[in-house]
Amino acid sequence: MGPGSSTEARHVPAPRLGPQARRTLLDIARRSIVHGLAHGRPLPVEAGAFPPPLSEPGAAFVTLHHGGRLRGCIGSLEARRPLVTDVAENAWAAAFRDPRFPPLTPAELAGLAVHVSVLGPPEPLPPAASEAEAAALLRPGIDGVILEADGRRGTFLPAVWEQLPDPARFLRHLKLKAGLPQEGWSPSYRLWRYTTESFGEDEDG
Repeated sequence: MGPGSSTEARHVPAPRLGPQARRTLLDIARRSIVHGLAHGRPLPVEAGAFPPPLSEPGAAFVTLHHGGRLRGCIGSLEARRPLVTDVAENAWAAAFRDPRFPPLTPAELAGLAVHVSVLGPPEPLPPAASEAEAAALLRPGIDGVILEADGRRGTFLPAVWEQLPDPARFLRHLKLKAGLPQEGWSPSYRLWRYTTESFGEDEDG
């Protein structure tokens, strides 16, 4: 686990998805990718056929790895559609629409690992007068972070803390992702944090 082991920092919301719901979302994600290979579009999902919370509005990121390397990651920051629909759409987009990678090929499917992160509601953080003050608001190893400024927006999932455990470095790389200068800070920059419930095909339960 990442740094930040205080009692306050470990106050993570209890999981809202049981083992069956997790398996269902992972199955939907993979089926949407297979459907995309065959038909060029996401798997159609009838959300009403699923129980809550899968049928309720939800936001999720789908991350793909192949051979231990990132192969795609696309997600939603706001809960605007049923969670099952969001996962199906984002799994397809991660496989075929991530601009960092070419579209997934049929040969890659067998070695593909699918991971889903369901986002909790974003919590706005108070304005920070400096980068150091902003970094002090973050909980390493816990928070996903959204940065918005000048019409630009970027986010890092909590898993990114594994590569960037220092809050200052985490924030500087997030600024780059959002298309902002790595150095410097403006009080107009806005931050939100959120937690995720994350699970993958390579995990039990």
